[in-house]
Amino acid sequence: MADVKTDDENNILKDRNHETSIGLSSSSHLSVVSEESSMRGKKTARFSEEEVVEITLDVRDDTVEIQDIRGAGDDGMDLTSQSVKGGKLASKLKRVTNGLRLGASKRQTGAPPARQQRRLDRSKSAAAGALRGLQVVTKYVTGSWQDVEKRFDLLAVDGLLIRSRFGKCIGMDGSDEFAVQMFDALARRRGITKQVLTKDELREFWEQLTDQGFDSRLRTFFDMVDKNADGQITEEEVKEIITLSASANKLSKIKERAEEYTALIMEELDPDGLGYIEMDNLETLLLQPSGSAEPSNTQTQSSKLSRLLSQKLVPTKDMSSFERFKTNVSYFLEDNWKRMWVMTLWLSICIGLFAWKFVQYEHRAVFGIMGYCVSTAKGAAETLKFNMALILLPVCRNTVTWIRSKTKLGAVVPFNDNINFHKVIAAGVGVGVLLHVGTHLTCDFPKLLHASDAAYEPMKPFFGEKRPPNYWWFVEGIEGWTGIVMLIIMILAYTLAQPWFRRNRLSPKNPLKKFTGFNAFWFTHHLFVVVYVLLVVHGFCLYLTKKWYKKTTWMYLAVPVMLYASERILRAFRSHDAVKIQRVAIYPGNVLALFMSKPHGFRYRSGQYIFVNCKAVSPYEWHPFSITSAPGDDYLSVHIRTRGDWTSRLRTVFSEACKPPNENESGLLRADFTKGESNCRFPKLLIDGPYGAPAQDYREYDVLLLIGLGIGATPLISIVKDVLNHIQKGGEGSSGSHAHKKPFVTKRAYFYWVTREEGSFDWFRGIMNEVAEKDSDGVIELHNHCSSVYQEGDARSALIVMLQELHHAKKGVDIVSGTRVKTHFARPN
Repeated sequence: MADVKTDDENNILKDRNHETSIGLSSSSHLSVVSEESSMRGKKTARFSEEEVVEITLDVRDDTVEIQDIRGAGDDGMDLTSQSVKGGKLASKLKRVTNGLRLGASKRQTGAPPARQQRRLDRSKSAAAGALRGLQVVTKYVTGSWQDVEKRFDLLAVDGLLIRSRFGKCIGMDGSDEFAVQMFDALARRRGITKQVLTKDELREFWEQLTDQGFDSRLRTFFDMVDKNADGQITEEEVKEIITLSASANKLSKIKERAEEYTALIMEELDPDGLGYIEMDNLETLLLQPSGSAEPSNTQTQSSKLSRLLSQKLVPTKDMSSFERFKTNVSYFLEDNWKRMWVMTLWLSICIGLFAWKFVQYEHRAVFGIMGYCVSTAKGAAETLKFNMALILLPVCRNTVTWIRSKTKLGAVVPFNDNINFHKVIAAGVGVGVLLHVGTHLTCDFPKLLHASDAAYEPMKPFFGEKRPPNYWWFVEGIEGWTGIVMLIIMILAYTLAQPWFRRNRLSPKNPLKKFTGFNAFWFTHHLFVVVYVLLVVHGFCLYLTKKWYKKTTWMYLAVPVMLYASERILRAFRSHDAVKIQRVAIYPGNVLALFMSKPHGFRYRSGQYIFVNCKAVSPYEWHPFSITSAPGDDYLSVHIRTRGDWTSRLRTVFSEACKPPNENESGLLRADFTKGESNCRFPKLLIDGPYGAPAQDYREYDVLLLIGLGIGATPLISIVKDVLNHIQKGGEGSSGSHAHKKPFVTKRAYFYWVTREEGSFDWFRGIMNEVAEKDSDGVIELHNHCSSVYQEGDARSALIVMLQELHHAKKGVDIVSGTRVKTHFARPN
């Protein structure tokens, strides 16, 4: 209820440049005095009780700003720029109610005068930064109050909502435990001890949760930490919430150092040593100028430009179905035009060869008995010969690398898809085998066996004077058994090459499991030597072709087989000498880092990879790994994630020779060797390479956007190091790289690394610190994202965010990564 005072009562007002003075107490009776002015008005509300709180508001058009809050004998609290927008003054005043409650609560806690008089910067930028850390549950609470009301009607029992259904009722699906904690905090604040809520109480909870004001969110967060509702957060409560937050976000290192971080927070927020923290202490931390104590190297932070770009990523306007289809087609063509013309050329050649042989056999005598079956079989055989020759070219790694690096063909040929093209050709081989073998066994041979003597007469020069008596006649001949053996090997190799078998995904109880895995894939694939020998024999002993120059199988295979054989010989000679191990480190997340000497004359580009062989693990297996060192480094390094049998055994072999690291070293186990020191206890490593990869062409671009997920960041780390080496050399190329004719054009690099595990940052900690220290011009911008942590704005990570800011401001080190690069939480936009 409100009544309007007359003008003679306006003597209670102080005209402060048309500002507004409002007095409030605990009474519910509100009096309002109004006096209009042209652009700004002054409005007063006061309670009828003796004890009053005076609030000064600045009203401008559609905005209300809280200028000051004063009590009896109080010097006031500066709350400048706490603004509220709305259509009517009544709604505006309702929005600032939480701010008034906060002011009252501060008086009740009895804080020392020095703390009450602290003036906080309530500017928009400071408050906005704090709001991001106290967003609490807004993004998890879905729908409007009408939706919540409907869910209440469905979930309530006798008009009461039980505590366990609170999260579901407000739309916080999947966060039941957190919703219960929120329920307890809101209930404590209101003195509610029962485990149920009425609809009116739920409405009050809802309004606080959806209130976008800073003070409301701060109050909610404070209540969650303040378990005993005494208005003070003790050191034990701080430690408890740090431990719980670390556990919820899977941050084991922070959990282990909870006591240290608790002391840091208490030192900052409890300088008087009272043993507890109050609301104004927490508010001081949140509203302190952003980055006021940050290290000077700004390249370790998210740049304003990248933040603005991320914020501008908004959905495009809805398009019509035709426009959407046209856009999708244009994007598809832009991304796949290289693949499309290569596939079109390949299919055209296959179809042309098939048609040529098909038509040719329509005019042969054998067509009178076997008909289109023999034409189909011979057409398929011609495509088989072509594809069996072509399938070797994509796996000639040295040739592909040379063509990619030394020629311009990479502009039109998708060399990055060489393995995919190898698989496509294998599918073409499968189709050819199915047509060739299928038509022979089910059509050609039965027709020949059942042909009349007159019809068989033209076949005597090819199959003999007597007609073949049965199927076994075809099988026991050279043409028959060579074809059957090839078919069996192909089926075996093709089956074990499928991801389900190659990656050993079968159930442990499956008896076939021991016959699968990478070894099974590798050995069966190398039976191709037998297949090619049999293919030449099979193609030379033909029933229907007797002249040698018409037996073209060897002509198709000669060049590709010689090229591939040369590649294998080159690999054997190049990988003969073992590299010397200089350093070994085993990191969290089952990652093995190997630092080795660089072989004489070994040249590579960042982004390329090598094959590694360890005879102590397996004398025959070679596995590819991205190079993580830069061309200018005097060593060669790879980071290997333990995934399968071979990598597990490799990690075990090297871990036996390692020991725990010193305090200033990273990793779980380490082994370092100085010059001249023997490392004979380590197994010997052979390497083969380098080989080309998609990322190697980064030098052609002035701006790099590098995005790595988990261990997939390894080739990008090498690029980051190469760019850093280039910066240090003042624009010269890296000494260890190829002699590049083109200048180094990269002017800016953005590196985004997303990983699930906190320990993953140990893998490249040294590189990140090196970038932060030496990249004074801010050429490289690093963005680390830990996806196990709830994103900024979630109450479950709110304390982690504050702790991160405080620790980085004090010591310049991030609490998650242990580097000078601050870690972002959750996935990037």
